[in-house]
Amino acid sequence: MLEASGTSAAPRISPRRTPPTWLVVAIACAGQFLVVLDVSVVNVALPSMRTDLALSAQGLQWVVNAYAIAFAGFMLLGGRAGDLYGRKRMFLVGLGLFTLASLGGGLAQDGWQLLLARAVQGLGAAVLAPSTLTLLTAAVPEGAARARAIATWTAVGAGGGAAGGLVGGALVDGLSWRWVLLINVPVGAVVLAGALLWLTESRGGLRRRLDLPGALLVTTGLATLAYGISQTESEGWAATATLVPLLAGLALLGLFLLVEARTAAPLMPLGLLRLRSVASANVAMLVSGSSMFSMWFFMTLYAQNVLGYSPLEAGLALVPSSLAVVLGSKAAPRFLPVLGARNVAVLGTLVAAVGFGWQSTMTADGGYLTAIMIPGVLMMLGAGMAATPLASLAISGAAPGDAGLVSGLINTSRTMGGSLGLAVMSTIAASRSGGEDADPAALTDGYALVFRTASAVLVVAALLMWAWLPAKNPKPEQRASSTD
Repeated sequence: MLEASGTSAAPRISPRRTPPTWLVVAIACAGQFLVVLDVSVVNVALPSMRTDLALSAQGLQWVVNAYAIAFAGFMLLGGRAGDLYGRKRMFLVGLGLFTLASLGGGLAQDGWQLLLARAVQGLGAAVLAPSTLTLLTAAVPEGAARARAIATWTAVGAGGGAAGGLVGGALVDGLSWRWVLLINVPVGAVVLAGALLWLTESRGGLRRRLDLPGALLVTTGLATLAYGISQTESEGWAATATLVPLLAGLALLGLFLLVEARTAAPLMPLGLLRLRSVASANVAMLVSGSSMFSMWFFMTLYAQNVLGYSPLEAGLALVPSSLAVVLGSKAAPRFLPVLGARNVAVLGTLVAAVGFGWQSTMTADGGYLTAIMIPGVLMMLGAGMAATPLASLAISGAAPGDAGLVSGLINTSRTMGGSLGLAVMSTIAASRSGGEDADPAALTDGYALVFRTASAVLVVAALLMWAWLPAKNPKPEQRASSTD
C-alpha cells in the first residue's frame, strides 16, 4: 500500500506566499463547475452522437452512465487521497485527467472510444471534486466567511448542472456535438494554469496508508450498484439484469463495511458515521437529492416532448431556474446566523416541495410562466437554500484531517441519491405514460406523477432534517477525528 508522508496532525501548508482567498475560491469553484456541468451537458447532444457514431440505444444510455458511475464509484477514494497526498496535487491530477479525457471524447471516431473517454472523465471528476471543497474550506476561516464561500461553491455546482442544457443546446445548434466535450479543454487548461500558480498544498497530515482493499471494495460496490440502478429504466426493477448487480453491489458494500471495521487505517473510518452532523447531513443530501436531481431531466423532457421546444429553447426556458439556485445558495448564509443551519435546510426543502407540488399541476398546453418558470424558480430556490447548510454541517462536524473524505462523502451522497432518484422517477413516469412514444397528454400525466412523488419525498426529507440535524454547527472542541 502507498504511504503518505508527514507526521504532524495539523494541516500542512507550503511556505510559498499565500494567494488571495477570493482566487482560491474562484479556482475551486471553476473545477466544481466543470465536474457538475458534464453530468448534464451531453443530454441534448445524444441524438447527434448516435447518428454520427452509429451508437445503439444501449450504447447511447452509457454515454451518460459511464460518467456518472465512475464519478460516484471513485469519489471516496478521491477524497481520502486528497487528505493523504495533498489536496492541490489531487486537484491537478483530477483536472488533468478530466481535460485529457474531454479531448479524447471530442475526437472519438467510434462509440467505444467515446464511452471510454466518458468513464475516464468520471474518474478524473471523482478525484477533482472532493479537492474543490477541501481547498476552499482550508483557505477560508470558519464562520460567516466560510459559509459564504461554501454557498458560492454550492451555487456554482448547482449552476453547472442547471447550465448543462443551455450550454449543450447552444453548442450543438451552433457547432457540433463534439464541442460539448471539447469546450472543457481550453477551460481546463486555464484552470490548471491558475491552480499551478496560485494554489498552496495542504493535507490532513497524519501518517497513514491508503486503504486499497477498502477503496477497491467501495468503488466496485458503488459502481455495481449504480449499474443496477441504470438498468431499471430499460429492464425494470424485477428483471435479472437489474437484481443481480443491485444485490451484488449491496453485498460488496456490506463487505466494505466489515473490512473498514477491522483495518487499522480505513478509507472511511466508521467513527465518522457516529458524528451526528456528518451522518444526518449526508442522509438528508441523499434523500433530498433523489428528488431535486430529477427536476432538470423531466423539465427538459416536458419542454421538448410536450410543449415542442427546441434543445436551445428548452435551455433558455430554464435560465430563471438556474439563476434561482444561485440566488438560494447565496442567500442561505444570510439566514444561518438568525435561523440556524437546520432551520435553513428545512425551510429550503419545504420551498422546493411547494415548487414540485405546483409543477405537478402541469398540462399538455401549459403556458411558460405558470408551467415552467414560476414552479422551476421555487424548486431551485429551495434546492440552493438547503444545499449550503447541509454541506456546512457535514464539513464542520469532521476533524481537519478528514475534510477531504467528508467532502467526497457529500458528493457521493448527492450523486448516488440523484442516480437512484432518477431511475425510480423514470420508472414512475413510464408506468403512468406508457413510455416516451406516448402522446403529449399521456407524457404529461407521467411527468406530473413524478413531480407529485418528488414533492412528497421532500416533505419527508424536511421532517427528517428537523428531527435529526443538529441545530447549530459543531464547535471545534466538539469535533472528533476519525481516529478517535
